[in-house]
Amino acid sequence: MYMENNWVEVKVTDCAGTIILNRPDHSNRLTRSMMQQIYEALDDLYLEKKVRAIILTGAGDAFCEGFEWQELQADEDKPLDQQSWGDDASSWRDLVLRMLEITKPIIASVNGAALSAGAGLMLASDIVVAAEDASFGLPDPRLGLVSGVAVPLLSHRLGVGQAARLSLTSAIIDANNSFQLGLFHEVVAPEKVWARAMEIARQCAAGAPEAIQLTKRLLNETVGEQLETFLAAGAVMRATSCSTEAAQEGIAAHNEQRPPQWL
Repeated sequence: MYMENNWVEVKVTDCAGTIILNRPDHSNRLTRSMMQQIYEALDDLYLEKKVRAIILTGAGDAFCEGFEWQELQADEDKPLDQQSWGDDASSWRDLVLRMLEITKPIIASVNGAALSAGAGLMLASDIVVAAEDASFGLPDPRLGLVSGVAVPLLSHRLGVGQAARLSLTSAIIDANNSFQLGLFHEVVAPEKVWARAMEIARQCAAGAPEAIQLTKRLLNETVGEQLETFLAAGAVMRATSCSTEAAQEGIAAHNEQRPPQWL
């Protein structure tokens, strides 16, 4: 498994803290270690009084293209069982819940593809600024997997109809389509995406801290009061899908760059 690393970096600029997914040579795909580091970074920035908003972005040309597939495959040294899949799905759900619970605004600065887990991180953010070459999608079913945590978030943001279309077709849509649907709130030139997120962080900081915190609680504890239940159910479905032969075939086919052979 992966050792401790610098795959998640944290910087504080003025009123905002930026969490950077720093694994550009692997399209910032999430590992178990990265999920834990993001969780800890969120808590640290939440406790930092001068930080009034949190920006989440990726290094290189991608925001985050999902999970690290090597960690989803069993090997001879450490075979993966249902308990392992359940632990992974629970960790992913807990990270998303933490993003929703933190009462400071979270701004996704989407600098490239936001796929699978990357789409989930984006959907768990409050405000989304994207580059003109960014994209969004939930390709998990084509790997034999279920986007168990991202789908409830997508339904919460867009409604059941659009969530069904995007999740069942595994469509990857460009920045223009994502903006038209309301997934991306603003689309800017790639070199301006973080700067625009910083401007929005300053706009949030102009409000009274208590008012901003209560507003976010209002959004996620009342309007989205059923979301936690849906996320828990989705995590179970995610864990179940990971343990299937279809998932092993789908991930193997992806790594071997061939079409999957579904039974």
